[in-house]
Amino acid sequence: MEPDWLDESELKTWEGFLAAGTMVNRLVEQQLKQDAGLSHPQYEVLVRLSNAPEGELRMTELAGVALTSKSGLSYQVTQLEKAGLVRRRSCPTDDRGVVAGLTDLGWVKLRAAAPGHLAMVREVFFDGLTKAQLEGLADGIGALVGRLRDEG
Repeated sequence: MEPDWLDESELKTWEGFLAAGTMVNRLVEQQLKQDAGLSHPQYEVLVRLSNAPEGELRMTELAGVALTSKSGLSYQVTQLEKAGLVRRRSCPTDDRGVVAGLTDLGWVKLRAAAPGHLAMVREVFFDGLTKAQLEGLADGIGALVGRLRDEG
């Protein structure tokens, strides 16, 4: 059976999505490593924890919001723990559960890293788009993420 080949417009969109994603990720990764000594996944963990009540989340909840595997998250949290930015402890309501939380140093590191990161995101992602382009992109990405979450 013949594959359902992408038409010219679909191929252009797919290749553009891949190229833009790769370029944005590379630039963000470089900026975070250079300015804060963090990888993008590590920064993501710090941000997710900072948005949680008291800067803490169960590891299973953190894996869900950080959009990573449990093993990938465990590795990143271990690296952050070694750097003194995150601590782990047993969950007080479930002995099998583990809670990750920001340390005081983690809060300081995140606050120091955020301005440069936000400036980079604005420069490489938002500044090149008109309001209409941004709205269309947000609608399309929102639909895609919603569909993929429903399938996952």
